[in-house]
Amino acid sequence: MGKIFKNMLPYWKWILVIVAFLVMQAFCDLSLPQYTSDIIDVGIMSSGVEHILPEEMTQEDFVSAQLFMTSREKKTFAACYKEPKKDGNYVRNCEEDTLDDMDESLLEPIVMVYQMSQMKESDIDEKALTGKMGTDGTQVDMKQLMQALAAGQVPDQQILEMRKQVSGQIDAIGSSTLKSMGVTYAISCDKNAGVDVDAIQKHYLWTTGAKMLGFALLMVMAAVVVGYCASRVGASIGRDLRDKTFRNVVQYSNAEMDHFSTASLITRSTNDVQQIQMVTAVFLRMILYAPIIGIGGVIKVAQTHAGMEWAIALAVLVILGFVMLLTSLAMPKFKIMQNLVDRLNLVSREILTGLNVIRAFGREKREEERFDEANRNLTKTQLFTNRVMTFMMPGMMMIMYCITLLIVWVAAKRIDGGYMQVGSMTAFITYTMMIVMAFLMLTMMSIMMPRAGVAAERIDEVVGTKSTITDPKEPVAMEQCEGVIAFHHVNFRYPGATEDVLSDIDFVAEPGKTTAIIGSTGCGKSTLVNLLPRFYDVTGGEITLDGTDIRKYTLQDLREHIGFVPQKGVLFSGTIASNLRFGAEDASDEQIREAAEIAQATEFIDSKQDGYESAIAQGGSNVSGGQKQRLAIARAIAKNPKIYVFDDSFSALDMKTDAALRRALETKTEHTTVIIVAQRISTILHADQILVLDDGKIVGKGTHEELLHNCEVYEQIARSQLSAKELGLSEEVK
Repeated sequence: MGKIFKNMLPYWKWILVIVAFLVMQAFCDLSLPQYTSDIIDVGIMSSGVEHILPEEMTQEDFVSAQLFMTSREKKTFAACYKEPKKDGNYVRNCEEDTLDDMDESLLEPIVMVYQMSQMKESDIDEKALTGKMGTDGTQVDMKQLMQALAAGQVPDQQILEMRKQVSGQIDAIGSSTLKSMGVTYAISCDKNAGVDVDAIQKHYLWTTGAKMLGFALLMVMAAVVVGYCASRVGASIGRDLRDKTFRNVVQYSNAEMDHFSTASLITRSTNDVQQIQMVTAVFLRMILYAPIIGIGGVIKVAQTHAGMEWAIALAVLVILGFVMLLTSLAMPKFKIMQNLVDRLNLVSREILTGLNVIRAFGREKREEERFDEANRNLTKTQLFTNRVMTFMMPGMMMIMYCITLLIVWVAAKRIDGGYMQVGSMTAFITYTMMIVMAFLMLTMMSIMMPRAGVAAERIDEVVGTKSTITDPKEPVAMEQCEGVIAFHHVNFRYPGATEDVLSDIDFVAEPGKTTAIIGSTGCGKSTLVNLLPRFYDVTGGEITLDGTDIRKYTLQDLREHIGFVPQKGVLFSGTIASNLRFGAEDASDEQIREAAEIAQATEFIDSKQDGYESAIAQGGSNVSGGQKQRLAIARAIAKNPKIYVFDDSFSALDMKTDAALRRALETKTEHTTVIIVAQRISTILHADQILVLDDGKIVGKGTHEELLHNCEVYEQIARSQLSAKELGLSEEVK
């Protein structure tokens, strides 16, 4: 997981912007349910009246409202109203914060006045007859008490005692109903004073609706910004990973390329990078939002004082259990899936690359079966994981609906008992769903992250694997290259092998001379020439160029002077001209034409309609093997190097073309060093020096004539290809 987050560090500024807009989005999202609750509880059920203090009061209501207030509360209450108008009404004149304080401090005396206002005269007469027990056990005459309260003759201590007795009964009603009773009293007072309550309600609804619209638009804007930034960061991380992977792979030596298969490198550079890019975008857009909305939802739920927080805990526990069950079933398959993708990629690449061979040997059906097997294995794994994960969303929705029903059932009883309002229930359900969805997003990420984590480890393995062939810390400057190559008792062993492939290789290749290497298949000829441009490094001895160990030069300096023609001619998509200029971008048209003439390639090039601008398909699939080899040779010649290395590069040429090419090449290479690996004796007959390899060792060194008489291995190779007469040998010579 840490590798995924490590990729995000360079974009920490963008992530801070995303977090800021996510907080803005969460704030808007969390505000909307409260406004919905206010529309229901205040706008509809309370006619838009928010506070227990009326906007306007008649003188009679103004006096009666203070019946159960202490002297200090009366002063506070009176300070909230202006002097009476001409019609005798008192108009409210205080700030919003003050009104909120009054809703708490004056709620109890206001509710007591409201309850008293709801009592009929007969009820008061009956209470006066039956009496009520005082704090000292005496009977209290209700009529006399009311008269004393109205006249302000009851001391504050007695008023507080009365409120203390009634507070227990009021608490049983519920805080929600208590506030509703105070608002109802304010509405009745407003109506008595001639205030248009309907206008208040309409104004409240329009104002609250406008606020909700504003928050919704702000939330949409924040979501768009977050989506844009998250997508940009994800795409940038994908770009960086592909760039790092490609640059590192390009620098790999053959040892590292042998460690990673080509199919695996392609999968890692495409599918694995795409997994990380997708998870990064989802993480920044949704998963980062989950804890913000979840914590905010918990805070909002606590502010509702609904007393049903246990429902959220129950929902979270059920969801975690459900997700853990699905994850335990699907997670092992996610880890297998990446290897199966590699396998399918490998099989597909092999089949497409070797299609002609498959057709020639009639193996179409067997290869189809091999592909079907790899495809079925991947499909089977994907189907299993997808089928398991299809239960995720229906299961989550089922849990959410069950929790909603549970909340409605419990809240209905609380609403009936006066402890909750309908709008509060609606807000609680919404906040609960937000919290549940937050946990759902986190659990979904717990499923996506492991697969992305596997992909990140695979990419990190490629990026973290450095080439064993590197430039020296203090390289020797190559001012001028003469081209003298010397192998000094060189040994070489492939990484992980137990035996040497090459042993005690010792020879010198000089400018103006041709050194040929011949031997049986698998004797180490290609391995030997691969050591020269440092595709591998020697494990014993040293190779020198102009007397200096080639490991002391930079790879750029060393390879700049080598024209290497590999055993398998490789061309790149483009044109013939672009392929010939591959090693020398500034080569003129005359230079590439000369190189093509030496390589005997002008005949088929000129026959094409577009000549040197003729298209070359990927891998040179639209030219023959011989044409491909000639273009590869021309590419090396166009580079005009000091050292030519031909690794069995004439094998696809006919004898006539081979001879013509070598004659033309002699003039071009009269001052350069030429090393030729060949299977045909005719190719190396006139070489200045021939090395005979057998089982990784030099068993013969000399000219053609010398080796015929003193090297049995060379004689056997020569006799297998040419007659004794052609070789100038008698039939008796063995």
